[in-house]
Formats: sequence, C-alpha cells, structure tokens
Amino acid sequence: MGGTGGPARRPWVDGGPPGGLFHVALRAAIRERGLTLERLRFHLAQRGVSVGLSSLSNWQNGHSRPETPASLNAVRELEGLLGVRPESLVRLVTPGGRGQAARTPAARCEDIAPVTDLLDLLLPSDNQDVEVIGVQHKITVDAERCGTSLWSQLLVRAVRDGVDRYVVRYYGNPSCVPGLVVARRLVNCRPGRFVPHPSAPGLVYELVFDHVLRAGETWVFESELVDPTAGVSTEFAYGFRNPAQQFLVQARFDPRAVPVRCYAFAQRDLEDEQHTTGELHLNAHHAVHLAASSVDSGVLGIGWQWA
Repeated sequence: MGGTGGPARRPWVDGGPPGGLFHVALRAAIRERGLTLERLRFHLAQRGVSVGLSSLSNWQNGHSRPETPASLNAVRELEGLLGVRPESLVRLVTPGGRGQAARTPAARCEDIAPVTDLLDLLLPSDNQDVEVIGVQHKITVDAERCGTSLWSQLLVRAVRDGVDRYVVRYYGNPSCVPGLVVARRLVNCRPGRFVPHPSAPGLVYELVFDHVLRAGETWVFESELVDPTAGVSTEFAYGFRNPAQQFLVQARFDPRAVPVRCYAFAQRDLEDEQHTTGELHLNAHHAVHLAASSVDSGVLGIGWQWA
C-alpha cells in the first residue's frame, strides 16, 4: 500500500529550519544504538570533536540543527558512532549533502502529477485552511502480504472561519485500481467528492465534517481506506504537505505472514532515495510503529522485507 497526505510510495526528509526530520533520524539512531548523550559526547571527545550536551539534546529534540562546518563535522562523526551510513544524517541538514547548511524554509511535499490533476477538480479544497495537530495511521497487512486496510485519525485546527472538509490523497501500489478503493468506518465526518484517476493508481477524496468550523476550532475525525487491489505491499509512506505536531504510524501483520525485517525511513522529497533511519522490531502482536513530532514537511514511513 502506498500512502496518504502527500501521496508517496517512497520516503523524504526536511532540509529547512529546525523542526524538520533530521532530529527524527538522529533520535532513532541514538535509540537503536542504546547510547546516552553523555556517552556520545565522551566518544566524540575521544575523536577530537567537542560538542556540548545541550547541543546534542537540542539536535535530537528538534530545537536546533547543526549548521556550522564544525557542527556538520560532528554529525559525520556521529554517523560512525551510531553505525549509520556515511552522509545519511548530514544529507538531512544540507541540500544534496554537499556540506552547505540549508537556510531556506522547508518546502511542503509536492503532489505527484496524477494527483495534482485530480486536485484541480476539487480546488479550492486543498487543506490550506487547516493546521494538522496530530495524525495517526495504521496499515493492516493480511495473510497474502497485501496492505488492504489503512485506518487514519486526524486532529486539525481551522485557521479561518468556514472550514468544513479535509482532502485525502492516496497513491497506491502499481496494482491499485482507484475505482475499487473505498472509504468506510467514518467517524465525525461523511464522504464528499471521490475522484479516482483514470489511468494512474491514485485518487483524492473529501471527508466532510459534521459542522462548519470557526477559526481556531479543532476537529478530530477517523476513516478507513480499503484497497482490495493493493497487491503485495512492502512499505507505507506519509507525505507532509502541512506541518504536523504529532505523527504516529503503525504496521500490523497477520501472524501467518510476518516480514523478516522492518525499518523506518525518511526522504527529502518524492524523487529522493530512501534514507533508513532505524530498524524496527515486531512486538508480540506482530506490529511495529514509528512516532515523530514537530515535522515540517517531507515523507516518513515504515518499510518491510519478505523472506
């Protein structure tokens, strides 16, 4: 199954100001390695690199980002200490990984061409009138290894009077037949216009709220997207076209079809290659999850490999 938000079947990471995805990848790598910030600082010092505990804490919490040449060199040393690929962290704070700090605002995750075509039919319903406070997704992968069900819950805040809907973008696997995809189990919303693409595996549709929101008013709603044509799935990705304060995605697998590996990934944009940000381990319920906070833009997701 592909993803919602800014449709994505592959991952991305922010190259803009503090609050992007660098801190998500750094925090995941530190957690995977099992090191405290004090131990990281000690190991960096042994390599001749001096970084304060407050800087390390701010980096992993998204309060600031390394921008000076000395800081970027420290990040490269961190990559070695944390056992991640060279330049995988540096790329998240530099355009193209060339060592120049990114100082321009983070660009929102742009839609791919087929979905852009569909959005033209729904304008001005483009989600620019809401602030996303929290978003949760749960993809369920069945015994045939197909990600046929995607449950979602969003908490949004209206930025102007008169907001009454949210537009969902979905881009599925190549096998997806958009006309057969359905939205069901709606909570605090009802279906609006549903526009499948005639040839590409994508669609957009509206979820209409139960009442019209005033500026500053919040609304929470749920839905389940069912794609019976999903085919064998190997990842789920969510594109951040709007900043989100809290983000959570779960992947739950049928016990008869459990992957041999799960991992978290991010991507600078939809054309960028995947950057693995950490390994994920199945729990007793055959599920993994990825959580992030203060994400400005880009793509985050969970990938998995079958035997």
